[in-house]
Amino acid sequence: RKSYTSDFKLSVVTYGKENGNRAAGRKFSINEKSVCEWIKEEAEIKKLNPCKRARQGKKAKKPGERDSQCAVSMVAIKLKVRLMDMEMKIDDFHGGSGNWVYKFMRRNNLSIQAWTSVGQRLPDEWKKKKDDFKDFVHKEINTLELKPNDVINMDEEPMSFNIPITWAVAAVGVKTVGVATTGHERTCFTVILACTAGGEKLKPMAIFKRVTMPREKLPAGVSVVCNKKGWMNTEVMKTWTDSCFRARKGRIFKPKSLLLFDALAAHKETLVKKHIIAVGAHIAIIPGGLTCKLQLLDVTVNHPFKCFIRQEWDNWMTNSGRSTAP
Repeated sequence: RKSYTSDFKLSVVTYGKENGNRAAGRKFSINEKSVCEWIKEEAEIKKLNPCKRARQGKKAKKPGERDSQCAVSMVAIKLKVRLMDMEMKIDDFHGGSGNWVYKFMRRNNLSIQAWTSVGQRLPDEWKKKKDDFKDFVHKEINTLELKPNDVINMDEEPMSFNIPITWAVAAVGVKTVGVATTGHERTCFTVILACTAGGEKLKPMAIFKRVTMPREKLPAGVSVVCNKKGWMNTEVMKTWTDSCFRARKGRIFKPKSLLLFDALAAHKETLVKKHIIAVGAHIAIIPGGLTCKLQLLDVTVNHPFKCFIRQEWDNWMTNSGRSTAP
């Protein structure tokens, strides 16, 4: 079977339009049917590279483990190579060593990277679920006639009083690198962040893992609550609704709004839903496992927030002493 370049096909098309398809076939020694097909596809052929012979896309690829957020280590590559060697019965194959894996990664433009986020594996048919949720949100926005600042996303972010850096500068050849901490490794708290689709931020809330409120003077602009677990529950959801959500800018003039939550159990409590509906808000629950695709805070806000907190923690440890917790 012969193949022809796009430039050759255009020459045949031009000659065929002037002298007829049969004459073009005789002159260029090709089938008359091919001339007819190329004339019909003239617009598409003009878009191709003159030297291109076929309109083929990229080669089909096997689904990668990295696409499904499954961590791939060098050990996993070694085991896979040895398994393929046994299945394919390759003679004189000496791969599978550490040096071979390094060369394999270099050939395929791969490198060892530190993970930057942890999340659930995407569910089956996640694309359809994502599209259905987007359609539902758009329908709610149009029905309620909402503006961007009336669509709010809220998320809980677990934090720690100890945020030591992973990498540190040290002399070459040093085997042990020590990093000072506050000594509060097991003390955690939760920060509740919320923002609108228009970019406005709601007042944040901090949940401390204790029974009594701190005696220290708390900074203005932050709501603070305490409970035994230091995590979101029904009572904290009601407090957040009253002290943060209802206190947002412009709420008096536009009582209707749409709240986007993840599938946390406290968000789906019947008492919580009734309390939120009573203040004129509608609720949209993001399907489980799709927060990395649909939740604004999870995609764009949480990472910069954690980087800022780490920077503040480093500054505090460097300049303010290390005897007390930040």
